[in-house]
Amino acid sequence: MNTKQLEKMHSGKGFIAALDQSGGSTPKALELYGISRDAYDGDEEMFNMIHQMRTRIITSPSFTSQHILGAILFQDTMDRKIEGDFTTDYLWDKKGIIPFLKVDKGLAGEEDGVQLMKPIPDLDEVLAHAAERHVFGTKMRSVIKAANPAGIRKIVEQQFEIGSRIIKAGLVPILEPEVDIHITDKAEAEAILLSEIHSHLADIPEDSRLMFKLTIPTTDGFYTELMSDVRVVRIVALSGGYSREKANALLSGNPGLIASFSRALTEGLSDGLSQDEFNKTLLQSITDIYTASIS
Repeated sequence: MNTKQLEKMHSGKGFIAALDQSGGSTPKALELYGISRDAYDGDEEMFNMIHQMRTRIITSPSFTSQHILGAILFQDTMDRKIEGDFTTDYLWDKKGIIPFLKVDKGLAGEEDGVQLMKPIPDLDEVLAHAAERHVFGTKMRSVIKAANPAGIRKIVEQQFEIGSRIIKAGLVPILEPEVDIHITDKAEAEAILLSEIHSHLADIPEDSRLMFKLTIPTTDGFYTELMSDVRVVRIVALSGGYSREKANALLSGNPGLIASFSRALTEGLSDGLSQDEFNKTLLQSITDIYTASIS
């Protein structure tokens, strides 16, 4: 574990840019960017185009460590290069931004009001490769769609089980048990989730380090106590489908909670923008998210 990166992630001001759209979410991300599905043929061309989009974002003069602490990457991106360097090395060596890697394989079908992660059979190999690429930490997502205690317990058990393996591999896991923002019992689901997190966290050695990526809570300050646990490096928030304006407003009510936005970050960016327009639009987005993250 890189101690300089650990201290920066724990104490630095800024947010995490989520640039980890995978095979299932890439077509939608490209459409929002102004590239239609008939503009590419097959996965290879699709991933080439999304890497061009990510490269444009990462190399922009607006994308700096002044506002951004880390960036979450898709596995394909980890093995691609930017200006001759692997993306992970470019982020840290050229930009001072900490690289994370999405390691989950997507969601299983809904059961007991939740969607667990699909199995990750090659996790050990992926973690070893991530270490070779100088990745600091990982991220993995599952989703809660109802305040079902049994389902939420399964979600948390799976997140901590895999998270413990990631810690043993020398990386810092971001556990992401997302609560769907549209469910009617969101506050109740969050209460059950927090209780389960505290219960499982108590079994983790105090010298372990992990992070959480959580839905912005219904009650302001709901995760403040969790932030103070010695094992918790940082808690970051997903935008969950909120507009950037709405997500930033909600985030501002939760001191210490910082953003890890994807769609809200790239909102307004388009392939057709001139480079100057692109940089200005991105800077406005980054500045707004940063301001909400440090409030």
